Amino acid sequence: MGLETEPLFQAWSYFRRRKFRQCSELCSQLLEGAPGEQAAWSLKTRALTEMVYVDEIEMDQEGIAEMMLDENAIAQVARPGTSLKLPGTSQGGGPSPAVRPVTQSGRPISGFVRPSTQSGRPSTMEQAIKTPRTALTARPVSSASGRYVRLGTALFEYIFHHENDVKNALDLAALATEHAQFKDWWWKVQIGKCFYRLGLYREAEKQFRSALKQQDMVDTILYLAKVYLRLDQPVTAVNLFKQGLERFSGEVTLICGIARIYEEMNDISSAAEYYKEVLKQDNTHVEAIACIGSNRFYSDQPEIALRFYRRLLQMGVYNYQLFNNLGLCCFYAQQYDMTLTSFERALFLAENEEETADVWYNLGHVAVGIGDLNLAYQCFKLTLINNNDYAEAYNNLAVLEMQKGHIEQIGDFQRSYMAAQKSEEAFPGHVDTQQLIKQLKERFAML
Repeated sequence: MGLETEPLFQAWSYFRRRKFRQCSELCSQLLEGAPGEQAAWSLKTRALTEMVYVDEIEMDQEGIAEMMLDENAIAQVARPGTSLKLPGTSQGGGPSPAVRPVTQSGRPISGFVRPSTQSGRPSTMEQAIKTPRTALTARPVSSASGRYVRLGTALFEYIFHHENDVKNALDLAALATEHAQFKDWWWKVQIGKCFYRLGLYREAEKQFRSALKQQDMVDTILYLAKVYLRLDQPVTAVNLFKQGLERFSGEVTLICGIARIYEEMNDISSAAEYYKEVLKQDNTHVEAIACIGSNRFYSDQPEIALRFYRRLLQMGVYNYQLFNNLGLCCFYAQQYDMTLTSFERALFLAENEEETADVWYNLGHVAVGIGDLNLAYQCFKLTLINNNDYAEAYNNLAVLEMQKGHIEQIGDFQRSYMAAQKSEEAFPGHVDTQQLIKQLKERFAML
């Protein structure tokens, strides 16, 4: 190898070792001496892209802009089990929403923080429009990465990911697919990605389907399913995944996609079955292990959940969330010797105040379980010190104050009855709500 190629070889070495900033700087030095060096240009755009790369296959949450500017017509009153907007109550004998925490949209919290939830939701319309995607992907490099050998594809990825200039990226992809006489499936996928980012979901669907006819690829199926999920057509997405499994038997990403959809529709038992199928194909799949463990815990099987979380620990997962879950499982499985040790480790690994608040909140539940109400009071107070917006801690502190007899207002039975009725409509099988309604009716009869 000649001396003139050694810097380029070193830059490529930096790239292979994921030292993207050093790679970019070295390529810039090369281009100062030889501005027309295509290899340096291609490598530099790849390095800059990888710094901010986010896997477009992963389903991203709707931001403020998408919710306010969405003009896609969907059914106002969807049939049960056909919409992600109204997942409904638990189906198929899974744990009740009354005992399993849910998100603000009403979906059960899974056992796994997916890449789609890593990036924070934009707080204003301006942020939602201007902010580029900067989250890192947790998926392995997709098959499309092999096309980076051409400058055109590397340039597209640079414009799309690094510059977040979707319009120019779309223009480039349209010219490229026209140059290829509309026979290159890869460019059709990129046009579909641009349409999706612009909110033109039906146009994106056409591009992805056209690409699938030319080249059957798992990635394209995942992109197309993402479009259907954004259009609130989960049943269509599930059928698409099942058709893909007929052609790509045992493909983990497709099975996992079905499990995620069932979980978002609150069909926890079906989701668990598909996560088990994932583990049959890949017994080290962290998401499947974590979600099954979470489902077992909320199904009153902490001993089995403990086995799944111990498996994650053996695999090298080492964070506060895991030790937090281990502590809860040990407590409910009556393995008290390991409970406090797990929570101590969780407190040590917590990286911010919100994570610390979660641990103290769970410690408060442990204190309530062993009957030490003073310790529980202190734990919930520490929860609020770390996170002043922790609604559950306020609620539990109010219950403790009520047990102590510190009640400021008594006798508003009508509002209590109305709130209890709303609770019964939301969770018909909640025993405590039914007992409260019974007591209130007896109280009304005495008046």
